[in-house]
Amino acid sequence: MLKIYEGNLRRLFNTSGGDYKTLNLKDKLPGLSEAQAINLLAGNGNLIKRPFVLNKIGGVIGFKEEEWKKLLG
Repeated sequence: MLKIYEGNLRRLFNTSGGDYKTLNLKDKLPGLSEAQAINLLAGNGNLIKRPFVLNKIGGVIGFKEEEWKKLLG
């Protein structure tokens, strides 16, 4: 999914969620390595932006209608 979103880690995070805010990730995320950010996501499902769909032809995160249309044809 990172490749699809050109390495933009922030796109993977549920930035409006309580855990994101409690952990103050708005300020911390830019200083984290990719591995640290992925570990946070892996350890706390509440941090992952949903819906999160990855298939053989691409992937989509969130509710951007244009992206869904592109993915689903």
